[in-house]
Amino acid sequence: MLEELRITGLGVIEDATLPLGPGLTVITGETGAGKTMVVTSLGLLFGGRADAGRVRADPGRATVDGRVKLPAHLRAAVESRILDAGAEVDDDGTLLMSRTLTAEGRSRAHVGGRTVPVAVLAEVGERVFALHGQSDQLRLLRPAEQRAALDRYAGPEHEKLLGRFAELYTRWRAVEDDLADRRANARQRSQEADLLRLGLDEISRVDPQPGEDELLREEAQRLEHVEGLRSAAQLAHVSLTGTGDGDDVTDVLSLLSTARRTLEAQTSVDRVLGELAARLDEVATLAGDVSTELGSYLASLDADPGRLQEVYERRAALRTLTRKYAEDVDGVVAWADRARTKLGELDTSDELLEELDKERRRLHGEVAEVAATLSAARQEAAGRFAADVTVELAGLAMPHARIHVVVGPKPAGGGPTVPTADGTDAGVGPDGADDIELRLLPHPGAPAQPLQKGASGGELSRVMLAIEVVFAGVGGPPTLVFDEVDAGVGGTAAVEIGKRLARLARDHQVLVVTHLPQVAAFADRHLVVAKDTGGAVTTSGVRVVEHTDRARELARMLAGLPDSDLGIAHAEELLSVADREKSHH
Repeated sequence: MLEELRITGLGVIEDATLPLGPGLTVITGETGAGKTMVVTSLGLLFGGRADAGRVRADPGRATVDGRVKLPAHLRAAVESRILDAGAEVDDDGTLLMSRTLTAEGRSRAHVGGRTVPVAVLAEVGERVFALHGQSDQLRLLRPAEQRAALDRYAGPEHEKLLGRFAELYTRWRAVEDDLADRRANARQRSQEADLLRLGLDEISRVDPQPGEDELLREEAQRLEHVEGLRSAAQLAHVSLTGTGDGDDVTDVLSLLSTARRTLEAQTSVDRVLGELAARLDEVATLAGDVSTELGSYLASLDADPGRLQEVYERRAALRTLTRKYAEDVDGVVAWADRARTKLGELDTSDELLEELDKERRRLHGEVAEVAATLSAARQEAAGRFAADVTVELAGLAMPHARIHVVVGPKPAGGGPTVPTADGTDAGVGPDGADDIELRLLPHPGAPAQPLQKGASGGELSRVMLAIEVVFAGVGGPPTLVFDEVDAGVGGTAAVEIGKRLARLARDHQVLVVTHLPQVAAFADRHLVVAKDTGGAVTTSGVRVVEHTDRARELARMLAGLPDSDLGIAHAEELLSVADREKSHH
């Protein structure tokens, strides 16, 4: 639930705070006062497209701040996502969100005081917020939106089936495209494969090993300088052990031993010398180890000219490969691995083509089977959906109207197809093999027409609201915003819309921007956006109206006469009717 919204520097709004709460909140005001900016700010807060042209020149920055109280059933999912972005939810389940937009078009988003990608706002918004306006009514005229509406209504198990179908369809099309490409480009693939085989054959004959070039470089350097290395190692070894040609060599190990024994003899007098003696013992042990390793090193030194020639030849062979395939031997080995993988992708053998064709046919059969199951599920959901929406239309002053949901096969149209139950082919896409069409029968005896042909603006508004009420019964976001969905409606129908919105608000937070007093009368909270004398909305431009002030606002909406006693009396009567209706239900 959205608890508070603050807007600064957006459109005609300089600085305004909207205190929000549960139930039905209506937002009213004169044309141009900034009602649309309220809806725009909500879209921005929840990751919508940013339009720098709406930013006020002074201060050149627009900011929307919102405080959202997450319901228990959504908290874990939302918290998991924002934790990934480095933000967190307050202990009481409150989430602070912010969106800033500059006049130059730069946009920044914050959640829980941390900067996050705007996409994080959008992901949170998908779970907690749904905006419905006149543009949404136009979207409902598109077949894809009608199919999405039916699939959403059908429930989570249906959505799982839809996901399984989309996965199967993607795999089938991938195999289909792969097979077609191998057949169509067999010659080019064969030529490319031959070049890769030549390279692999050359590398295979040399058989380079990872890191071999560096090892050979070090070995060549040792062989080239073997005499100098032997002389240095020999001198060091003699200095440590005293072994050599003369008898007067003083070795390090003997000197260390003498020093250690001398200090140990005085340990009883001063323990400090004992500690130093122990450290000399460690030095002697280390010197002995070095001496042993020097002996092994001397034994391993080989001045074999033949081995040096072998190393030179091996390095030359490796350099031939590195000139052609990579900068070093490790790169050559990696090139060979990639080439072997690529050869499998280029395979156009009859055996592989037959195997791919078999897989293609199997997947096509599964796609057709699941598409039929999906169609049957949509047929079943279509009947329930149409019945539920028709019931709601009756309560929206359209007692004789009927909604029909037609589920039919997609036209083949030259694209991928699947067989239908009657033996014909239907077009198929990632969302199945069905076309969905909502049709409105406005009264008995009239033909059922597609919405785009058979519904007026007012009827379309009510169909949209009826669908939203039906959706609310099967879940959906906790906060619903309606932007003048009552356009083109008046009289009894307006009262019925007010009733339905109040009913929707029993289980949801509902925010409604409206110009109809019949709708505003049903509000639990009434906000008025007002212009000051300069034509701009100030910090006091949005206020909560109650009691007499509320009646005056409804009188203004009814007849443009907020100070008329008759208008106020009419408004108070309207409020009384709305209160009775709400208490009755």
